[in-house]
Amino acid sequence: MRAAVLIRYVALFTTLLGAWLLAQTYFSWSWKAISLRSWLGATNKPSSEQLPRHKCGNQRSCPQNHFAFKIISGAANVVGPSICFDDIILMSSVKNNIGRGLNIALVNGTSGQLLTERTFDMYSGDISKLDAFLQGITDGTFVLVASYDDAATKMNDKIRARFVELGSSYVKNLGFRDNWIFLGAKGLKNKSPFEEHIKNDKDTNKYDGWPEMLEMEGCAPRKMD
Repeated sequence: MRAAVLIRYVALFTTLLGAWLLAQTYFSWSWKAISLRSWLGATNKPSSEQLPRHKCGNQRSCPQNHFAFKIISGAANVVGPSICFDDIILMSSVKNNIGRGLNIALVNGTSGQLLTERTFDMYSGDISKLDAFLQGITDGTFVLVASYDDAATKMNDKIRARFVELGSSYVKNLGFRDNWIFLGAKGLKNKSPFEEHIKNDKDTNKYDGWPEMLEMEGCAPRKMD
């Protein structure tokens, strides 16, 4: 009788000990898992709380009645330029519509719709074609420009003057293999604030024979009738 009672006590003790060890192991691993998730920064926030994506991948959104844009020049003669306007890629290597020289997109200043895009070889191309193209731009049209490789060998005073009329400040100094990006418009009364230029200088060039790539983003005001 005493042996049977002793066996029951031993069995009960063993069961309680096993349950205690199981609880200790479970809560220990649960705490470690929670701590690891917290350390990694996993907060399980809903997707609605994630950072918003801005048009053209810009750092911030544009105010009402403004168009987001991003212009990236070419890098040496290897990586082509890119032009984005109102979250639409207008020109890029992927679209296969860029080339050596000046890459230019014309956009309606009121609707934001692409009117046309062209590439002009400024090293060995026919400069008269660029002259005719610029002369045909109508008032209220945005002009987005990105250089690639060389944008100035064929540049003359007449072409420079046409870009000055569109709001450019740097085109007068554009030289062989300089990088240049620009957003202007036909009918501007002042200089455009959207322009960047870097000289081809062997002492400061990032690439062998070319300066570093340029990138510019901003908000172009809609033309209000």
